[in-house]
Amino acid sequence: MTIVDAALAAQGWKAREGWKAKVYEAGLVVGGSLLIALSARLVVPLPFSPVPITGQTFGVLLVGALLGGWRGGLSVFLYLLQGLAGLPVFAGGATGLARFAGPTGGYLMGFLPAAVVVGILAQRGWDRKVWTTAVAMGVGNALIYAFGLPWLARFVGPERALPLGLAPFIPGDLVKLALAALALPAGWRFLRWLGRA
Repeated sequence: MTIVDAALAAQGWKAREGWKAKVYEAGLVVGGSLLIALSARLVVPLPFSPVPITGQTFGVLLVGALLGGWRGGLSVFLYLLQGLAGLPVFAGGATGLARFAGPTGGYLMGFLPAAVVVGILAQRGWDRKVWTTAVAMGVGNALIYAFGLPWLARFVGPERALPLGLAPFIPGDLVKLALAALALPAGWRFLRWLGRA
């Protein structure tokens, strides 16, 4: 049982069955991908780095914690497919394969394992307290960097990857991580409301 299911069950919501369950599950996944796409609209370009500050990390971490491992992962996968298909869902409305091939491609690829791992940790109870939620999201954020920094190094050189792709982003990432952890209860309330609709 995922945290979404547990949170809904605690409020007396009964799991949907048959086609209603499939529609509900699909709606959660699509909704998660749209939340990430909306978060990507927040962009702050940095003149010294090919990597901008974006709201995508907030969306990815929140979706993972809110929807659990497989739903969160599917949401990110759908989000990435939307961008590949030509929908303007990446940072600042960008789209296409060029984003995966460019300096930020590794960060995009890191979104998937980040959402899955944060979701799995949430399913194991890490989302029950703000500080453990923040730790789980910190692990997810580290995964994004684990994919993003080596890829960025191919474009700027290994010696410049950390100063251009990590150091300037730490303060903003801490703020996004805190906001995502604090937004989680509101997300649960929304899902409870949705479950009753």
